[in-house]
Amino acid sequence: MSDVKIPKGGAFLLEPGSLDACFTPEDFSEEHRMIMTTTKEFVENEIWPNIERIEEKDVAFVKQVLAQAGELGLLGTDVPEEFGGMGLDKMSTCVVTEAMGQAGSFAVAHGAHTGIGTLPIVYYGTKAQQEKYLPDLASGAKFAAYGLTEAGAGSDAVGGCRTKAVLSPDGKHWIINGEKMFITNGGWAETFIVFAKIDGVDFSAFIVERAFPGVSTGAEEKKMGIKGSSTTTIILEDAQVPVENLLYERGKGHIIALNVLNIGRYKLGAAAIGGCKGALKTAASFAQSRIQFNQPIANFGAIREKLAKMATKLYIGESAIYRTVGLIDASLSGVSHSDADYGDKASAAIRQYAIECSIDKVLGSEVLDYIVDECVQVHGGYGYCAEYPAERYYRDARINRIFEGTNEVNRLLVPGEMLKRAMSGKLPLLAAGQKLLGEIMDYSPLSVELPDEPLALQAHMIEMCKKAVIFVAGTAAQKFMQKLGNEQEILLRVADMIIETFAMESGLLRAQKAVAKQGPEKAKTYIDFVESYVDETLPKIDAWAKEALAFIEEGDNLRTLLVGIRKLLKYQPINNIGLRKAIAARVLDKGGYPLG
Repeated sequence: MSDVKIPKGGAFLLEPGSLDACFTPEDFSEEHRMIMTTTKEFVENEIWPNIERIEEKDVAFVKQVLAQAGELGLLGTDVPEEFGGMGLDKMSTCVVTEAMGQAGSFAVAHGAHTGIGTLPIVYYGTKAQQEKYLPDLASGAKFAAYGLTEAGAGSDAVGGCRTKAVLSPDGKHWIINGEKMFITNGGWAETFIVFAKIDGVDFSAFIVERAFPGVSTGAEEKKMGIKGSSTTTIILEDAQVPVENLLYERGKGHIIALNVLNIGRYKLGAAAIGGCKGALKTAASFAQSRIQFNQPIANFGAIREKLAKMATKLYIGESAIYRTVGLIDASLSGVSHSDADYGDKASAAIRQYAIECSIDKVLGSEVLDYIVDECVQVHGGYGYCAEYPAERYYRDARINRIFEGTNEVNRLLVPGEMLKRAMSGKLPLLAAGQKLLGEIMDYSPLSVELPDEPLALQAHMIEMCKKAVIFVAGTAAQKFMQKLGNEQEILLRVADMIIETFAMESGLLRAQKAVAKQGPEKAKTYIDFVESYVDETLPKIDAWAKEALAFIEEGDNLRTLLVGIRKLLKYQPINNIGLRKAIAARVLDKGGYPLG
């Protein structure tokens, strides 16, 4: 995409989607496909046969298998070659993460090590820190964890930080006191990225080793799911951390924390998609083998509709996540891991797409929750029994709506970041809102003539959804002005409208690329997915818009606003039952997700 204009983060709301700027799984290079195959084979051969050992916290075995992953290069895709890694693009890491998404608790250990445990050093470490730590982390000789959360802080990890660092009298060590909780890999990692306030003021990050004096970890947490992963506290009691282990700069720990969380969000979305594919395959297989009333339950419409909706949501989530990672990679075109300022450039590129990263996190985790829930339902009573994998899928999935910032926090970040960029002039959202308010009363849905081509109706309605978002957000901003941030219920509804608009458009662009390449007949699965999802989603967007407007205004003002929304979102439902019958047939024929 080197010659393609790359849209800025959040700009999807203000301009038509670009086929050329939309990366899809069908655009994988041969290298991406090889990495996907290697990772899948690793999961199938090393993880699945030993899943019970992992679930029972066989630490030696987990570390052994992580080291095997290191030998295959699956721990170092983001680590520069000069430090023992592979120095690959973000898409390669995303591919590994998706395939690992079917590895249960092991995926959590792998993700924490390669992501939040290693990337702070990749992006913000000094050359000496990188030379000391990265080779062992990339090979699997040592493992990493990340210590940000504290008992009283919750989502306000920066403001609520009570862990304190002071310089020792001889100036050789930072003396750190505090306790971090919910630390993935905490029970056995050798290296921790720990955040503390220097002199109780400057929020900063440090590289802390388990072997340092004053460093210990607490007991393992007993959890609902991901039971095979280690989750403990990190206890720092006059911990002695060498002064050279301050990461980045004093007082800039928030930059590390927020940027690494953005990476974690799209990676979590990718892992969720991997989990979705495993759960859908399991559900389809059970439906074909379970006999009731002298036939497989896969023959029944109620089961088929479940499978169709699962596959459709999976397609949409997958499309959104790979679109985002493609944008990040495109913005890093020409940037080398060996560049002296690689960390700054990579951080800036990822920060540019913070809105999309939050969308991916919410979308991926909630699609996964939907699919594992329906997987249990397809299994009936068997789905509630630990003998069947559906039970573990269900328990393991729940944490993803809490990891990497709760979904509520991420929902608030989406419109919040949009409005922040609008106020700073980075996104012409305010101008678009003023223009729309001036035009909407003259707009007539009956005057719209759509081209005679696949998905023309869906493309038009997605553009109308963008206008509806701008209309509702603009009305709310005018009403509440600087106090809009206090009206979280409104922001949550605007967020859902934005998330679903990005999701629908991502699926649409992917389908349009498939049609352009394969023709409508061969791209029928893509077309059906988009038509079905848009048909299901438009009433939701309409309802969210009306709920928000009914709170913002009343009486004649409200009636006027509702006329505008009805014009924008006027839509004649299509035969979605028929679409789902066709999609379900493909799912059952394929034995799972029908694409890829």
